[in-house]
Amino acid sequence: MDETLLRSLTPGVLTILVRRGADFASAEDAVQDALVEALRAWEAEPPRDPKGWLVTVAWRKFLDATRADTARRRREDVVDVEVPPGPAATVDDTLQLYFLCAHPSLTPSSAVALTLRAVGGLTTRQIAQAYLVPEATMAQRISRAKRTVAGVRFDQPGDVATVLRVLYLVFNEGYSGDVDLAAEAIRLTRQLAAAIDHPEVAGLLALMLLHHARRATRTEPDGRLVPLADQDRSRWDTALIAEGVEILQAALARDRLGEFQAQAAIAALHADAPDAAETDWVQIVEWYDELARLTDSPVVRLNRAVAVGEADGPRAGLAALAELDETLPRYAAVSAYLHERDGDLATAAKLYAEAAKKASSLAEVDHLTRQAARLNTRR
Repeated sequence: MDETLLRSLTPGVLTILVRRGADFASAEDAVQDALVEALRAWEAEPPRDPKGWLVTVAWRKFLDATRADTARRRREDVVDVEVPPGPAATVDDTLQLYFLCAHPSLTPSSAVALTLRAVGGLTTRQIAQAYLVPEATMAQRISRAKRTVAGVRFDQPGDVATVLRVLYLVFNEGYSGDVDLAAEAIRLTRQLAAAIDHPEVAGLLALMLLHHARRATRTEPDGRLVPLADQDRSRWDTALIAEGVEILQAALARDRLGEFQAQAAIAALHADAPDAAETDWVQIVEWYDELARLTDSPVVRLNRAVAVGEADGPRAGLAALAELDETLPRYAAVSAYLHERDGDLATAAKLYAEAAKKASSLAEVDHLTRQAARLNTRR
């Protein structure tokens, strides 16, 4: 059974159901039931039209569930329409579904969370980590979002900013290696850039391309993380870098700076450096200042502390770090790095070990544990 095929078809099937009058929560449940049935029924012989099969089965399951729910009898004249026979259209509805999920009845943060869960394929845990909140809190937020849009027709698409936030988070999860969604996020952002003349859409696309250009060098064959300073820059994808820089320059020329353009500018400065020692950290700090002004994000300020430590020395970086909340994810890892740069190996080793206990992925745990062990052997 090709589960990748099923995942790729899911957004289009979900879109068809909501277009035909299904509320989002019920449509999502019906599609999931159809996917489970497909895993059983397709094992012996997949259908000639997989999408059409899923649409038909999902719609019938939606009808069954709706008819069984007496509280929804008032919608039976809508849901009693059967799906017409024949192959389903091979149109890619994914990007449109992103806009539909960014519904005006939801707050931007709820719309992003709902879309990541229902369309992006991310788990509640992954979304909670992206938002820096407990998993239980995020589960409640997603449940409230589903209740809010229950019974609402999705004929009022949301705004571009919310869709960009979703695409950005989907890319970050794909880029982390937990779920391979980075290429899909780039594909959808290219579609959006082709359809909408918006500098922040261009900024996000540039950012994705610049990060994706070095993806092959971020890990060893055995899965170990490779820090940016140690990556083999000769293996970076120069074509993607050139494309990203060109897109970014055109966006910046419009003088409508946004957070994704600022992030892309930082990524471009890293990509432009022949080696880590020649990185223009002074400019990077300036761009982090702009980014902090635009977002007021604690994660941005955490990354800024690293840049300050590179530009002005580890003591300056530690001073910037001291202004932040110690409970921030990766705070201990940044503190360890800056203490190591400052020559305090004992404190750095202790902090690396502490950071490993709080890390969210096995690869990160392994990397931080190795850093602690490396310093302990040098003392």
